[in-house]
Amino acid sequence: MTLSIKKLINDQLSSTSDLKSELIAIKDIEMELLYLDSLCDEIKIKTDLISSILKCTDKNEYKQYLNSLPDISKLNEADFMSKFMSGHVCVLIDGETYLFNASNVENKMLGASSSETAIYGSLNSFSDDIKTNLNLLRHRYPSPNLIADKRKAGQAPQTEIVVIYDSELVDQAVLKDIQLRIDALQPSIIHSSGHLMKLLTHRKFSLFPMMMLTERPDRTALNLSQGKIVILVQGNGFALIAPAVFFDFISSMDDIFQSFWISIFIIMNRYVSIFLTILLPAVYISTVSFNPELFRIQLTLSIAGSREGVPYPSFFEVMIMMFLIEALIEASIRLPKYISAAATTVGGLILGQAAQEANLVSSIMIIVTSTLAIANFVVPINAMSFALRVLKYPFIILASFFGIVGIGVGLFGLIVYMTDLKSFGKPYLKIFVGENEKFGKL
Repeated sequence: MTLSIKKLINDQLSSTSDLKSELIAIKDIEMELLYLDSLCDEIKIKTDLISSILKCTDKNEYKQYLNSLPDISKLNEADFMSKFMSGHVCVLIDGETYLFNASNVENKMLGASSSETAIYGSLNSFSDDIKTNLNLLRHRYPSPNLIADKRKAGQAPQTEIVVIYDSELVDQAVLKDIQLRIDALQPSIIHSSGHLMKLLTHRKFSLFPMMMLTERPDRTALNLSQGKIVILVQGNGFALIAPAVFFDFISSMDDIFQSFWISIFIIMNRYVSIFLTILLPAVYISTVSFNPELFRIQLTLSIAGSREGVPYPSFFEVMIMMFLIEALIEASIRLPKYISAAATTVGGLILGQAAQEANLVSSIMIIVTSTLAIANFVVPINAMSFALRVLKYPFIILASFFGIVGIGVGLFGLIVYMTDLKSFGKPYLKIFVGENEKFGKL
């Protein structure tokens, strides 16, 4: 029985780096401890199981001591693996198997997620300690197929990295590709998960992120269940997820808690917001300077009337307001939290009103700028939000030279470019052919 249990553990978890095996031989007592150090409290193991041997005179007395512990139980094959994966230590002694509960749940002193907020999801985020983060994932995804592959990257001092995946669901080709890229890294030091993402991305000048950065354990566990690979970096509270397709950056954890139609409505709202973020300034320039016939005559006259007194073309008007809104967004990020909201709100109101009263911009342009800022904040993942902020400028330039025709050509080029993109071999627009598992589960 002892050999079969040990073989079961080794067969299931031999590839994971956090599986520990300790052979204890003191006096006439010989026992072996098998456990996952990411899930177990090693201080409790040493205190209750190892140090107590010194207080016993022989093997029989120690076995009596084991049976008296409140956290120990005899082997039950039906639920053995589930207990082992929840933080129990397998104690092999004298042909008998015990399970000792040494579970360590790292849920204290964890910060709240600040970059990805959710209404119904967990409030906790990852910490800067890699062992704590692995503990969080093990408890959220208690599967014996979850493998943690610890590696070192960079030159001295090397940075500890853990590659986590479900051995039954992962794409082995993608896994091998990521492992080879990590082994080939030669930076002097890896500063953070974002730095590692930049190093692992072969397409250096890609506008869109090829891997996802998240600080939420629940989102990370969800992606593990979809066969994706998670990378943790010591000293950083963000996890890297690969491969990542476009839809992953548009989805939120709240989507899986809502009913089907509410989730569809929210997701469609995000896509509309994306198109507004990319195209609204370009459409404004096209309407004012090239194609006033796009809208009804009353709206066209209203836009023309609002620009009365503005001394320069619509392109310069748009660029002035784009610079101001970008500066306000950066200020809201960099300023201390307790003054950033007030400073940027007041600054935006004063700047907008003063610019309109001074005939530097039209009142319609103020509405366009406000809509643009709100729409950009709808995107749940910051990396995609930053990419969309940049993407609107090529459309502004195209609209300034070619009007609505330039916008159409730009959209066609964007679709062709995104169709060509692949994240570790996976099509970036995977959702549009109905292959995204998360969308199918809504």
